[in-house]
Amino acid sequence: MSAPVLDMSLVPPLGEPRPALVPEVHESTLPNGLRLVVVPRPGVPLVELRLRVPFAATARTAAAHTARASVLTGAVLMGTAAHDQLEIAQLLQAHGGEMSVSDDADRLLFSTTMLPTGLGPVLGVLAELLTSATYPGGQVQAERDRVVERIEIARSQPRTIAGTALATRRYGAHPYGQQLPSAALVAGVTPAALRKLHRERVRPAGSTLVLVGDVDPAAAADLVGSALAGWATEGTAVTAPPVPPTPEQPLQLVHRPGAVQSNLRLGGRAPGRTDPQLPALRLASMVFGGYFSSRLVENIRERRGYTYSPRSGVEHLLAGSTFTVEADVATGVTGPALMETVYELSRMALTPVTEAELDSARRYLLGTMALGTATHGGLASTLSALFGAGLSAEWLAEHQQALLTVGIEEVTEASRRWLAPAALTAVVVGDADQVADQLRVLGPVEVSAPAAEARP
Repeated sequence: MSAPVLDMSLVPPLGEPRPALVPEVHESTLPNGLRLVVVPRPGVPLVELRLRVPFAATARTAAAHTARASVLTGAVLMGTAAHDQLEIAQLLQAHGGEMSVSDDADRLLFSTTMLPTGLGPVLGVLAELLTSATYPGGQVQAERDRVVERIEIARSQPRTIAGTALATRRYGAHPYGQQLPSAALVAGVTPAALRKLHRERVRPAGSTLVLVGDVDPAAAADLVGSALAGWATEGTAVTAPPVPPTPEQPLQLVHRPGAVQSNLRLGGRAPGRTDPQLPALRLASMVFGGYFSSRLVENIRERRGYTYSPRSGVEHLLAGSTFTVEADVATGVTGPALMETVYELSRMALTPVTEAELDSARRYLLGTMALGTATHGGLASTLSALFGAGLSAEWLAEHQQALLTVGIEEVTEASRRWLAPAALTAVVVGDADQVADQLRVLGPVEVSAPAAEARP
């Protein structure tokens, strides 16, 4: 029996995107310099907490800082002056919480979800972690060994090799070039070094605490002020230095003998969150390779079968934003896949997008933005990033409105400026014996081995 044919005339047309609602935000600043952002969202009995602490490295200390931070994110939870690791976990779990700590090139982030009645006790635990984390020797050693093992596994993964190679190629000695810490440097991290890093860098100045959920703003502010009054350290926040211009360089081929796939990575500058060209570039990136209906997917996946999931996107760090392209392809079609990727990038600037392409990309982008802030957790993470970048919740509505008004000419202009292949740094990880000649047809190629480990 043949499958029934769907009558497309019965499918209702898509409605207009709903306007972004700016959440009710209550802001205040504690005497110690901590910025508090409370967003009441009654209805779901949960509260999301995000504490963002500026944690960038300087160029001089980037390698050591990255190594120590990779251990600190786990070790900070292993004991305080009043409670050991198990007791901390039990205190949090009694209120539905489980603290996680992560870091990137700009910040240290404490995150948890809790029941509304647990806000006071959870803030008490957070205060202990901020002011009296002990970094006990045995637990630090175990965490250090775990991180070393994780790094060694990661360094064997082609996607990690490609990401670190592109970051090094683009940023050089800048802290953003330190994508993955050296296992050798991590192995040398001591409890004393972690205590020093915590004392010098985990500061309220420049930090932002976001609470989203079933909370009363005034009561929450009182609880935060009482719990974190003792978190008072001197000094100012450290932010990453400006990103230097990337010099023109030939394509870098990182030799991975015997690889059956090649990992293509391209990256370049992008406008920041407040740049008027950001909405147009985000739409251009979406049409080019940002979702399944994009030109790149239709070309190298659907039409040619070179890859499964190519993608492009815009990422934001405080010192500079980035446009990136990723595709993992079979070794035998490495050259053709890169050629088609460059072709589609060039076509974005030379062939204006259609109204249908622009409308589809716009709807997808607006929909994902709405989904991303629909939950307590999504909104808390979004606001943490925005306030950490010096913006406000109004950015959400302003950016949506800007996306709604972008036209074809603006997308074309953004493509010419930001998506031009000559403006992008290119890295390929693969078997040089198999793919070097394919790539040399397209231009100069610099062959290298995977980056060696730094030594303490």
